[in-house]
Amino acid sequence: MASYARYLTRRLLFMIPVFLGVSILTFAVGNAAGDPIALIRIGLRNPSPAVLAALRAYYHLDQPVHMRYLNWLWELLHGNLGTSVTGRSVGDQIGAWAFTTLELQIISLLLAIAIGIPVGIFSAKRQYSKADYAVTTIAIFGYSMPTFWLGIMLIIVFSFNLGWLPSSGAVGMTFLWGGNPILDHLAHLALPVFVLTYVGLATIVRLVRSNMLEVLRQDYILAARASGLSERTVTYRYALRNAITPVVTIVALAFGGALAGAPATETAFSWPGLGFAFARAALVLDIPLVQGITIVITLMILAANLIMDLTYAMLDPRVRVD
Repeated sequence: MASYARYLTRRLLFMIPVFLGVSILTFAVGNAAGDPIALIRIGLRNPSPAVLAALRAYYHLDQPVHMRYLNWLWELLHGNLGTSVTGRSVGDQIGAWAFTTLELQIISLLLAIAIGIPVGIFSAKRQYSKADYAVTTIAIFGYSMPTFWLGIMLIIVFSFNLGWLPSSGAVGMTFLWGGNPILDHLAHLALPVFVLTYVGLATIVRLVRSNMLEVLRQDYILAARASGLSERTVTYRYALRNAITPVVTIVALAFGGALAGAPATETAFSWPGLGFAFARAALVLDIPLVQGITIVITLMILAANLIMDLTYAMLDPRVRVD
């Protein structure tokens, strides 16, 4: 237990320079967009001199840029993500968006894992069969598929042509599927979850298949079969445990990639999450909101990688944690 605590401490310390690097880039890009007061005035009509003076004081425009960054970082570490150009707190707005984004991403990721692992095992145990070729082809197609393009195609087919599913949002003006709000929410989840699951599934299937093919050729697997163990026991108790550990790393990378691509995916479905809010904020040059969402997504990715590192260490005894 003490060794895992030290391992956790080291991983947390490694995350500090990553977070600082992202914060510096986020602040630099936000300030490169121009004078924040000039950007805010785009959305204001005839602001008074007192309002402009208050805004300049709030953004510390009388100080050099490095001091402005330190002030911004200090507020950030105290949980203050700033104030949007609309006058609302960035932190208050992000909470609901973060929940809907995590709902979409976690459901899709869990489905991709639950489907991808058995399909990858099935494909590996039937190497070079027609089923294996079909699985590999579908996986490569999904791996190469832009999520926003696939989303648009599904909207055209299932929403506009067939009318089976809603094309946008998380809830409708009138509840679908019998008027039940839960079923209505599931109807809105169906298309974006399918897109993200399919794209994540393709990566997991390919990795599980390749790892299982390698593990199934090992001597200890042949010995387990020769000892009279059932094929199911050999596959799931011995082979899968050694083939599954690289998948943990891929899951963390897939989660980070999905969050990074959230603006495109969520905008395609008008899903009210962090990605959709990021795209809208960027269009109206709401720099504080863009910076806040970037920091929150960064923290989500860092947390996911930390969880995956700890899971990897528990699954694979070859990983040293002391």
